[in-house]
Amino acid sequence: MTRAKRKPARPKLAVWKFSSCDGCQLSLLDCEDELLEVAEAVEIAYFLEATRAEVKGPYDISLVEGSISTPHDAERIHKVRRQSRVLITIGACATAGGIQALRNFADVEEFIRAVYAEPKFISTLGRSTPISHHVPVDFELYGCPIDKYQLLEVINAHLNVRKPVIPNHSQCIDCKRAGTVCVMVGQGIACMGPVTQAGCGNLCPSRGRGCYACFGPKETPNTASLAKWFQNELGDDHRTVRDRFRGVSAFSESFRKESEAHD
Repeated sequence: MTRAKRKPARPKLAVWKFSSCDGCQLSLLDCEDELLEVAEAVEIAYFLEATRAEVKGPYDISLVEGSISTPHDAERIHKVRRQSRVLITIGACATAGGIQALRNFADVEEFIRAVYAEPKFISTLGRSTPISHHVPVDFELYGCPIDKYQLLEVINAHLNVRKPVIPNHSQCIDCKRAGTVCVMVGQGIACMGPVTQAGCGNLCPSRGRGCYACFGPKETPNTASLAKWFQNELGDDHRTVRDRFRGVSAFSESFRKESEAHD
């Protein structure tokens, strides 16, 4: 009698949440039909957004959503890193500190006193920082939220030991490809597209709105040139220019430096 061959174990996938809104985790669940193929290719070992079932590590791939905003976060991310062969950060919070990183430009203690009746019970850090500021990261996937097809591409690439094919060009390139007339030149609407990485599918400009930089800075963005355009062509004052760069990716290096130049 011959023994039946055992199927090779599927790679373990874990999804972790830190300080965030859960939107990027939901992008994985939004894959719907594609999610079934993901579930066949990997063992979803830890994903509290989807199931209470837990499989102990180590994990082949960890997807991390959220920024480091509390002492507990700062301690926990090191435990996640030790258990993960590959660690991929997903979304603006994990890659750039998120909208909560606006605290980094102000006095967080003042905010706490203004909002909470008992500030002494609040445990937080003075800054909200990306995961890469605390542990080594193998790949960063931008977006607020991320694009589900980009997420599938990143998972597929790491399962097949290849480099993910993710665009690093500006939103303007996607506008030109789609035949969308530039809202800034044509309508005088402020747009962050020239310095923003593509990924949203040309969502806002195709509807007559300026890009809000949801996918963070593109590779080598010329933020100074765009800021000068805002001032000279649109009539923005320094405070308005500063605030345009202080969105969900405000603490990314290039956006942070440009916004601080207009403080």
